[in-house]
Amino acid sequence: MLFDTPIYFLFLIFVVSLYWRMGWRKQNLFLLVASYFFYGWWDWRFLFLIITSTVVDFYVAKWISASTNPVHRKALLTFSLVLNFTFLGFFKYFDFFLDSFSNFLDVVGVHNIPHSLLRIILPPGISFYTFQEVAYIVDVYFGKLEAADSLLDYALFIGLFPHLIAGPIQRPSHLLPQVQKPRHFDAATFLDGCMLILSGLFRKCVIADNCALLANAYFENRSSADLVGTLIGVYAFAWQIYGDFSGYSDIARGSAQLMGFHFMVNFRQPYLATSLQDFWRRWHISLSTWLRDYLYIPLGGNRLGERRTYANLMATMLLGGLWHGANFTFVIWGGIHGGWLSLERFFQSTQQRIFRLNSRQLPPSADLNAPAKPWAISVWLQRAFIFHIVCFSWIFFRARSLGDAFSILRNLGKFVWIPEYGTAGLFLGCLILLMLLLDLRLETKNEEYFGASMPEYPRVAVGLTLVLLTVLFAAGQANAFIYFQF
Repeated sequence: MLFDTPIYFLFLIFVVSLYWRMGWRKQNLFLLVASYFFYGWWDWRFLFLIITSTVVDFYVAKWISASTNPVHRKALLTFSLVLNFTFLGFFKYFDFFLDSFSNFLDVVGVHNIPHSLLRIILPPGISFYTFQEVAYIVDVYFGKLEAADSLLDYALFIGLFPHLIAGPIQRPSHLLPQVQKPRHFDAATFLDGCMLILSGLFRKCVIADNCALLANAYFENRSSADLVGTLIGVYAFAWQIYGDFSGYSDIARGSAQLMGFHFMVNFRQPYLATSLQDFWRRWHISLSTWLRDYLYIPLGGNRLGERRTYANLMATMLLGGLWHGANFTFVIWGGIHGGWLSLERFFQSTQQRIFRLNSRQLPPSADLNAPAKPWAISVWLQRAFIFHIVCFSWIFFRARSLGDAFSILRNLGKFVWIPEYGTAGLFLGCLILLMLLLDLRLETKNEEYFGASMPEYPRVAVGLTLVLLTVLFAAGQANAFIYFQF
């Protein structure tokens, strides 16, 4: 049940219509049943996995909260973490290790091993709900959160259908209290939810799916491409994945708001970032903050010296790459980000030391840390540079194998012009300009969607315009949301 299909909106209308006719406890039970129906729509067998992990973590958290024995508490925490990551690792990486073992057998002369029957299907959303469960257990263990008293409430926190398949990864301290108390209908919040859904559909169906036409054409037939074709393909994928995932996040957030829930913002104009550190404050915020709080900081963060900080950054991003999938391309993608984040930190530290030395010779009124004006040429040059670092890493993210990725890089050394490049470039340029203007509006107005700061009736007009644009300019082909595969 994809978010951009009629069946999802029929499901959503049915759920929301009944939901507001019920009392709070019945709402939670109804939403849990609806969420499990939504999840089972993909494959009902995976319901056993999410229900098992939910029940186990609920009781483990209660036992941790009730115990005062440090050894007992730590053993329970370890059990929960091992169980969750075992589930995740088995389903997500079994095929990877199976293929590697098969390749090894081919090298040593053992062929035709019938391992195709052992293929494991990846349960939808397992990466996302596993991270939520881990965050909950860790927060309860460290006393940041009270263990839930109701299995129903906890199960709904984990399984609430708008975020279940591809996030945003909800923090227990943010979403669980919303589940545990009554929600009241608010017309303004409901309108915001509708506008977020329409914004998400526009980003997905108009921007992402049209960019996908160019990106897929290149990445599926890259052998005859050259510099220009490669740039068009890579730029198209960069805006495809942004429009696709930010569109999904908007629809998820909007769907939740129709039922009185608030999800965290997952994107804040990431291609306007002036550094890679700034990029990760804006891109997939729920994942980047999770990695920061539950991996980078526990590893030591920046508290153990510069060298350890660089190692922690690299380890965090490498594991973040592996979270996306069992492929060396994702490891390289994470390594590029980890390496560049380390370089940025090194140059920032060096710059700060130089500033401290020179500050003695400057007047007291001088501000060495004053930010550049947002429209300054230097800011746009920084944005363009970081955008291309991100695009370079997207090559490895999109490629099916390292061989494919290096083939794409070799294409950058060729140059052949064909007339189709002009048409494709103009088409892509219009999509990018439209998205860039939209992001600039959101950045300057600090809005979550276009027109959020407008009065009610102009917002309705914006919503109707988005509907019209989506109907007229949708790509007209089905493209599953990219992050559904993770």
